[in-house]
Amino acid sequence: MEGSVFYWILWLFWVCITFFFNKQNPYRTKLAVVILMVIILSDVHFLVESFQFYASGLFMLLLSYIILGKKKLGSLLYAFICSFIVTISYVTFNLFVIFDPVWVIFQKEWMMGVCISFLAIILQTSLKDRLLIVVSGTMQGEILYAFYLSKFEFSYPIGTIAYLDVASLVIILLVGWGALENAGTFFQNHFHFLEKGKQKSS
Repeated sequence: MEGSVFYWILWLFWVCITFFFNKQNPYRTKLAVVILMVIILSDVHFLVESFQFYASGLFMLLLSYIILGKKKLGSLLYAFICSFIVTISYVTFNLFVIFDPVWVIFQKEWMMGVCISFLAIILQTSLKDRLLIVVSGTMQGEILYAFYLSKFEFSYPIGTIAYLDVASLVIILLVGWGALENAGTFFQNHFHFLEKGKQKSS
């Protein structure tokens, strides 16, 4: 069912952030509010000239621009290049699905999610920067893809629930990868603590 992936993943994140995050974490409330806003706006849409926009996608795009705008010039320029690479990759993938669907060997959303996640991991090192270039890049890709299709008089709604499915898949893959990257440090500290305990006992 379209949208089920998006709702399951975002509600999972919201529950984890609301009930399991440290209450002293400065990002806890902000993240919870952002997730609720994305869920609430997911079915809100409007027309701008001949283009149909869904509010969740635009909300995430605007938020990513605001956060990126706080970066220093050098970091901002690199983030813009990374975001542009994700945009081109997103549009290229969608065009391949139309013109040569044979190479789509399993579900399109999963293929796209894995490819974009891999690209974000290569381009950026921190989870925050990966999420920023993914959100901005894919939404820019949605707009560019809709504009391209409009040249052939095809209507393509921007930021639909299908897009949110892909975006949420990418987000959970990146969060999972980030957890794996930090698992080594966690276990190292944990086992180091155990070794200290053994030395004291001896």
